[in-house]
Amino acid sequence: AGAGLAGLAACAGGTGGSAERGGSAGQSIVAIESGTITVFAAASLTEAFEELADRFEQRHPEVDVVLNLGGSAALAQQIVAGAPADVFAAAAEPPMARIVDAELADGATVFATNTLGLAVPAGNPAGITGLADLARDELRIALCDESVPCGAAAASLLDDEGVDAAPDTLESDVRAVLTKVVLGEVDAGLVYLTDLRSAGDAVEGVEVAAAASVVNRYPIADLVDAPHPAAAAAFRDFVTGRDGRAVLERFGFGAP
Repeated sequence: AGAGLAGLAACAGGTGGSAERGGSAGQSIVAIESGTITVFAAASLTEAFEELADRFEQRHPEVDVVLNLGGSAALAQQIVAGAPADVFAAAAEPPMARIVDAELADGATVFATNTLGLAVPAGNPAGITGLADLARDELRIALCDESVPCGAAAASLLDDEGVDAAPDTLESDVRAVLTKVVLGEVDAGLVYLTDLRSAGDAVEGVEVAAAASVVNRYPIADLVDAPHPAAAAAFRDFVTGRDGRAVLERFGFGAP
């Protein structure tokens, strides 16, 4: 995996690839193929990438963007198994390293960061005040499975803080955890700060100061065998460029 992680810096975000460069209005100076590009993206990117896809399609009416959203590890597995995809955006570097190691991408650009927050149902009926409450046996707790980035980050955070959590359910992506909190099926769950923002008044956030020390870095790559390589490179450059970063910041993602 070491070689793959080293390769993550291979592409320069926002400046690499000719398909999205040039023009004071940010318009492409190189024609890209018409058709549909498929973007595999981490579940935590849902709202941000829906807007980015819409904006990209407005800029390039000849291109349709289809999003396949889910857990980063599962998406990486699908790509390695041969699923047709043009772009992959993961919620952490290890799933992307798997793609780079398999020589399915030449490198990747880290385009955003995220940290965890503690989500509780509106009104906080269980009276949760901090991370230590996740060890209370009487509470219903949801975490991501450690095989996916949000679960790996949660495990690292809990270990760092010496909290022996007692989860009642382990989910395959962060949106599944958030849904259980929104529906009141659990008393608390660890999700990304961006998920807390997207849920609005449906949940409340409990501050976890220590979460700032566990940061997820989000890489993106256009794939070597992308069916529409120029359009894929243009989308990658759009996400990592100025306009893309402005959208990501508005949805709560940190700078790379």
